[in-house]
Amino acid sequence: MMNLITSTPLVLILFSIVGIVIGLFIFCKPELAIEIQRKFYEKINWRMEPISMKKEIRNTKIMGVFLVVVSIATMVCYFLKIK
Repeated sequence: MMNLITSTPLVLILFSIVGIVIGLFIFCKPELAIEIQRKFYEKINWRMEPISMKKEIRNTKIMGVFLVVVSIATMVCYFLKIK
């Protein structure tokens, strides 16, 4: 059982799937992602305020797309390497 959990291919695929899900969430709901980040920083005694919310939302969406693309590329490279 432990070997299955720690096997590299399973972990790689799992992290890629999690990356895709998080990336899609960030892209689809950037305002909520920013608010979650704000709440986290408040808990560790930091205050975060974007200068321009419009730019912050745009950059958050770009970050979500980038995460999805990198996660998909990782999975594609892994599956092409197997064959």
